[in-house]
Amino acid sequence: MRVLSHRDPRLTRRDAARLALAGGASLALGTAHLRRALPAVSQEASPTPGAQVIVGDVLDFTLGPEGRWEGHFGSVTMTMHAAFFDDGDVWYIRTDASDQAFAEANGLVHVPLLANALKAEGSYGKIYLFEGGRDDQCAVVNTVPGQTTFTPAFQLHFVTFSGEQAELLTSEAAVLEAAEAGTATVEATECIVNYPLVLWPEGGLPVDPDLVNPLGPGVLIEEPDTDAGEVTFKLHQCYPGSRYIATDTSAAPMAPMMGVSAAEATQALIEVGATAPIYVFMPGLPGPAAMGGQPSVFNSTAGDPIWSPFWEHMTVAWNDGFEPAVLTSEAEVRARQDAGEVTVFAGVPETDPMSFVVNCPAPVLAENDYDPADFAAMATPS
Repeated sequence: MRVLSHRDPRLTRRDAARLALAGGASLALGTAHLRRALPAVSQEASPTPGAQVIVGDVLDFTLGPEGRWEGHFGSVTMTMHAAFFDDGDVWYIRTDASDQAFAEANGLVHVPLLANALKAEGSYGKIYLFEGGRDDQCAVVNTVPGQTTFTPAFQLHFVTFSGEQAELLTSEAAVLEAAEAGTATVEATECIVNYPLVLWPEGGLPVDPDLVNPLGPGVLIEEPDTDAGEVTFKLHQCYPGSRYIATDTSAAPMAPMMGVSAAEATQALIEVGATAPIYVFMPGLPGPAAMGGQPSVFNSTAGDPIWSPFWEHMTVAWNDGFEPAVLTSEAEVRARQDAGEVTVFAGVPETDPMSFVVNCPAPVLAENDYDPADFAAMATPS
């Protein structure tokens, strides 16, 4: 497989960069941690001692409100990239890839589990990346939110031209027609990327005008800036030591109240092992997480080989008669479950025993700073 990197990480529609090929690489599913491969993060991009950016498209972040909003939540600003869908404009962010060489070349988190998506037809879409041709030729995707086929897990396809490219290709149909006519060659790869969509024809991720709740009514701090190619998300913390954003869910009826896109097709990722469990707490201890409890718990730190940004959602509830405590690992959650102190529901209590998927990439690593005392007022009746 060929390794792709962008000439200009600050891609905009007006001066969309050509994509350059950088040698050959086979599909790599090694366990080398991405943090060893990424270049050092600049002081501007990592203003907090001990925090580490693990996605190269991060431009800036905060771990606390710091004047942005009153909630105990941070923010992260990322580069957006331009694409086309059926002759319309699309903007997306890049976070994860199943191929190690591609991930390292593009500053993405290496997620070996994403390769398992190839076992479930329909769980992934297609993205076409171009070599050569016109300067204004952007990537092409074949699905967007609003379609039951939508998924941000895309299989990479490389497009090259046999001669000078005269026509701008703005849809999958146009790409395939060019291939049929012999003017272009399309190469499918075994690399799956997680490229959540921010804007698409007639839609986009919502902005939260109130900035009080962790997720809904929107996951964005402000309107995306397409001139600069930038977008700012709410940034949340979970154990152990990961800071994440939320972009879409397979539970389509829940998407509006979460402020994310519906991506029903990602539900199939559970059965093929492309997901990882996340434990979301009901209060209990009050806190900054989506359901009002303590920070959620991953099965591992973001970027570890068994981690995936596609969460299989679990809900943890403290049983009557037991004193809630801060739990910081999957082992602690399961130990309390075995002791009868907590109940773990697949999905949420209303959906148990069926779980669902939430796409929550983690662009930053940082120590957890949750203190239940900071949220004591939330648990005190008025």
